[in-house]
Amino acid sequence: MQQIIDFFIRNKNFLLFFVLFITAVIVTVNSHSYHKNRYVSSANFVSGSIFSLKSSVTDYFDLKEQNEKLSEENRRLRSWLQNAKTSIPEIDSSHISTSNNFSILGARVINNSFSKTKNQITLDQGRKEGVVIDMGVISSEGIVGIVSHVSENYASVQSVLNTKSQIVAKFKKSNHFGTLVWNAKKPNIVQLKEIPRIAPVAIGDTIVTDGKSAIFPAGILIGTVKDFEIEEVGDYYRINVELFTDMTSVKFVYLVSIKDAADIKELEKEAQDVE
Repeated sequence: MQQIIDFFIRNKNFLLFFVLFITAVIVTVNSHSYHKNRYVSSANFVSGSIFSLKSSVTDYFDLKEQNEKLSEENRRLRSWLQNAKTSIPEIDSSHISTSNNFSILGARVINNSFSKTKNQITLDQGRKEGVVIDMGVISSEGIVGIVSHVSENYASVQSVLNTKSQIVAKFKKSNHFGTLVWNAKKPNIVQLKEIPRIAPVAIGDTIVTDGKSAIFPAGILIGTVKDFEIEEVGDYYRINVELFTDMTSVKFVYLVSIKDAADIKELEKEAQDVE
């Protein structure tokens, strides 16, 4: 004990300098947006590198299973794209092709949380590959989340299993739409709000993206109605939706970039400012 006390006495000047230095750095980062952004980018780079190394080691031991899953995902994605292309002429008289309407970038999941209330997913693609904030993220089975932060080589995704997540979703059969949220209880069940009781609802109904935002194209699979009830107050349903994507084991994802998304958001912002 005496040796520890002697150590602090001998090095009191250095220790005081170190404490003051750390305090100054924290104050500077918190009070200046530039320094804060630089810190976040550096932190993302460091954590992304660690997650990438960990993922590379763990992935090595299940390469066969991953290759099979990736092959199946590619098959489903090609099928989905083909179906989207052939269905667009029936919906849009301008006959805009799917490839001209949005682009897709593949990415690998290097870190995934699903047991918290605000879960995030880290991807091995970043600004260098063209990833930007608010890009939609999907798997071959359905939606995964929305890009929330981007560094040069990595991206952080706000998972659909995040209490802050709000995604516009609709019934495939009727086009009644509402807001998809998560109550932080089960990793395979999310909730669909604001569906009026006049809408026809049945267990097993398919829920898809609505397409009204500049994040997800319309018609991307989300899940199926697991159960529902009418709210005690109000004229809306309380609906539980079982996700198609297994959020606890997702390994590969696709980032969706909608053409003219920036122009759409700017127009919507101007409209809101007028109101």
